[in-house]
Amino acid sequence: MKIANLSNRVVLIDSKGRAVDVERASSGKFGPAAQDIYTHWSEFSAWAGRTDISSITATDYEATELGSPTPEPRQIFAIGLNYSEHANESGFQEPDKLPPIFTKYVSAMTGPVSSVELPRDGNTDWEVELTVVIGKEAHLVSKDQAWDYVAGLTAAQDLSERITQTNGPAPQFGFGKSFPGFLPVGPYVVTPDEFPDRDAISLSCEIDGETMQAGNTRDLIFSVAQLIEGISQVVTLYPGDLILTGTPAGIGNGRNPPRFLQAGEVLTSRIEGIGELQQSFTGPVA
Repeated sequence: MKIANLSNRVVLIDSKGRAVDVERASSGKFGPAAQDIYTHWSEFSAWAGRTDISSITATDYEATELGSPTPEPRQIFAIGLNYSEHANESGFQEPDKLPPIFTKYVSAMTGPVSSVELPRDGNTDWEVELTVVIGKEAHLVSKDQAWDYVAGLTAAQDLSERITQTNGPAPQFGFGKSFPGFLPVGPYVVTPDEFPDRDAISLSCEIDGETMQAGNTRDLIFSVAQLIEGISQVVTLYPGDLILTGTPAGIGNGRNPPRFLQAGEVLTSRIEGIGELQQSFTGPVA
């Protein structure tokens, strides 16, 4: 099942890539807001599983009409140093217990296609990440049960302004990663059963056609299940929450010399079985 947010209405994507409006198809039982379906995930997924959407009127759409498929999460967790080569390029040892966990703010979120204004005097970097969408409340969950709490998977870019992130006496991870537009998400939330192997998913990103990152989630130091287990030992996860699972090697800050996003460039991020994000960058307003 593929779920999208089309013009602020939750839709299902059929086999031909067209959109089926959930509120209309369910006679008002679910929707129209995308976030509502995660609150009622068990009921919604059961309804969707028994509904033949191929027999329901569907509409074509443009990617620019899509918003984040999880537009109002209560919590957003981002994971650092969760690929060995990325930890090495960042100058850190691999985490051996739990990786660094920080938050991005919901005000940074956009849909999959967007224009991002670069911060003034900043060094803006890219980090493509497989992202988990939680489907039911989770606390003290074991890794063996963790996938039972997952509604689906989506793509995100953890755009990061490195000067703000590292300024001051202590790092400002969440703050430096939450400028407007710094969290594009989408284009779809895809349920785990759609993937041949939910623990081995390819992801990549490129700038103006030049590949910057290419990895596979089989190389995560802490798997999706381990992350859910670890986070839920401390906090309660709620339906619709996001977990950005970490980024593979190839970030701009890890290059010699460092390379950062520039006005006029286009960043395209792809995750197997989910789709792509596309961000164009503009200079700061004078």
